[in-house]
Amino acid sequence: MKPAHLLLVIPCYNEEAILHYTYSTLKAYYATIKGQGLITPGSKICFVNDGSRDRTWDIIEELSQQDSDIIGVKLSRNFGHQSAILAGLEHHIDHFDCFVTIDADLQDDINAITSMIQRYQEGAMVVYGVRDDRSTDSWFKRSTAEGFYKVMQKMGVPVVFNHADFRLMDRRILQELGHFREVNLFLRGIIPVIGFRSQKVFYKRLERTAGETKYPLSKMLLFAWNGITSFTNYPMRLVLYFGAFNFLLAMGIVLYIVLAYFLGQTIPGWTSTLLPVTFFSGSNMMALSLIGEYIGKIYEEVKARPRYIIEKVVNE
Repeated sequence: MKPAHLLLVIPCYNEEAILHYTYSTLKAYYATIKGQGLITPGSKICFVNDGSRDRTWDIIEELSQQDSDIIGVKLSRNFGHQSAILAGLEHHIDHFDCFVTIDADLQDDINAITSMIQRYQEGAMVVYGVRDDRSTDSWFKRSTAEGFYKVMQKMGVPVVFNHADFRLMDRRILQELGHFREVNLFLRGIIPVIGFRSQKVFYKRLERTAGETKYPLSKMLLFAWNGITSFTNYPMRLVLYFGAFNFLLAMGIVLYIVLAYFLGQTIPGWTSTLLPVTFFSGSNMMALSLIGEYIGKIYEEVKARPRYIIEKVVNE
């Protein structure tokens, strides 16, 4: 089959501890699949520096100057993981036929790229890397990660279970992705919405070689919330259901008060007053906060600020 003209896009944020290992590992792997005729000699690797505070960009720049197969893209500041991926993809959309995105820690098994390319050559336009073994994760990490996907799917967000941002995409997919102009990016949900023929490749999650995770529990929760509010109004529907529950509860309280009055059991006290007031005021605040979250999303989308700004490209 025809070799794939491939660009591997790697978002980087404070990755100086692992970047040399990542480069040498990918360089050796690229040499192997080039020798197998899976990718063209002109296939390259693109490191995108997402406003790192350490020496990440200095290392990327050095590697780009030493190796013509390495492209370095520097963003003007930290725009976030999703925007960094998009920057690397969109900036090179006209120069390659297919694109693979992978994190710099290489916990996603790069050997799965071979199967991805094969599925692509067989006609798949999107190939999702799906983790089928998380034995290297701690119980807490595994439970929270799997819970993340279950909650997202329950809320109606079209994510692929146990798939992060390790995927292969055809150029046509990127062209269609360009029509999605929302500022609040959630690629794990957007890519499945685009459609076209897709396949899955399963792999084992590897242990981290160096550095630390960029997605602790707090960031994972924020990431999940952003995905939910960017893709579905299900939380707003929950507020409606909660409001109906409050209404029924209020009617029950009214019936109780009327019944107590006719039975002569009305005793002045603060508990019967304070509890309903506290409950309903808290419910209203929660509902208003949720509405405010969606209004804030609308505000960000209406401003339509750029999702990323590229400061410098080396060895393009």
